[in-house]
Amino acid sequence: MTSHRPNKAPKWLVILLAFWAISCEQEIQNEEMMVSPYSFLLGAYTGQDTEGIGYLEFDPEIQLLRTQIIAKGVHNPSFVIANKTQTLVFAVEETAGEQGGKVKSFTFDRGTNTLELIDTKDSYGDHPCYLTLDPSEEFLIVGNYSSGNFSVYKLNQGKMEWVQTIQHEGQSINPQRQNQAHVHSLVFHPEGKHLLVGDLGTDKIHLYEFNPSFAVPFQHANPSYVEVSAGAGPRHLAIYPNGQFVYLIHELSAEIGVYRFDEGKMQVISQVPLTGKEFVGNVGAAEIRISPDAKHIYASNRGDANEISVYEIGKEGSLKFVQRIKSGGEMPRNFILTKDGKYLLAAHQASNNITVFERDHKTGVLEPLGLEVKFEKPVYFFGLD
Repeated sequence: MTSHRPNKAPKWLVILLAFWAISCEQEIQNEEMMVSPYSFLLGAYTGQDTEGIGYLEFDPEIQLLRTQIIAKGVHNPSFVIANKTQTLVFAVEETAGEQGGKVKSFTFDRGTNTLELIDTKDSYGDHPCYLTLDPSEEFLIVGNYSSGNFSVYKLNQGKMEWVQTIQHEGQSINPQRQNQAHVHSLVFHPEGKHLLVGDLGTDKIHLYEFNPSFAVPFQHANPSYVEVSAGAGPRHLAIYPNGQFVYLIHELSAEIGVYRFDEGKMQVISQVPLTGKEFVGNVGAAEIRISPDAKHIYASNRGDANEISVYEIGKEGSLKFVQRIKSGGEMPRNFILTKDGKYLLAAHQASNNITVFERDHKTGVLEPLGLEVKFEKPVYFFGLD
């Protein structure tokens, strides 16, 4: 039997293939290093009809930070969100009246970054300040701060049909801020069956069961709430991706409350201060966000602090202090992390500016880029794809 050895590839071909492999690897590395421009919807408080919903573009490669108004005449659109496909945009008008404030829906053309009004509805509560969509995007829920209630709307291609309003009752120990209920945030649990509602006025996180097939989709859970420390002032909520831990900004006491969530029940784990022991002055904790890699928590504090604090998320949801840094303006009511976790942008209501920080993925530490842009009373970001 005659055996045949496979022919060896010519030396020139081996070199060519090796060169091609190195080039491809280098090209992939270069593509990974390149950062695409980021874009955001901007919520703000307005003083004239030339203001409204904003649009922000950030390109770190060319140090570009640019804003424009894309929906003029929307009054106090302090909270703005889009659906998953980013074809629809929803905004509050944080106002008060006989039927409360307003909620608006728009079609969103990402090619031209333009908004076209679809519908306007009463919010049935004064000063709507928070919006959320259920996981299937069949319902829009609007939180009304001054009236201490929230309203629910069934959606049909951007058209909104009111189906339910739930009123909170009660008060707490701060006579200036907690003389009645003040709904400040509404967040769906990742399992999609519960809605968590932060109420600053009653010092409670209210829990609701969500049944989308029911005529009224929200009912009180059992237990229906968890109490936080008296005078803490629940504001915004962030839920860990696996749903086991809930992080709550305590606006009035400038703390982060850490809670365990298990089968519809919540239990406090700890409270972490946002200020250092040496701090003296007024506080006003505002926003809280979990980094995209779920390794760090970021929180803003207004008042005399004007800081962003960074914490490492440890075992069992615990928080370890990492950094406290000036936000670069006055009254950092809101901030956002880019979806790749590389940057943090902070909006300042009082100084009318937006600043940018670079984030270290490993440590979570923020470093100011020295880049900022002016915008009238910016108070909310929504990240776009």
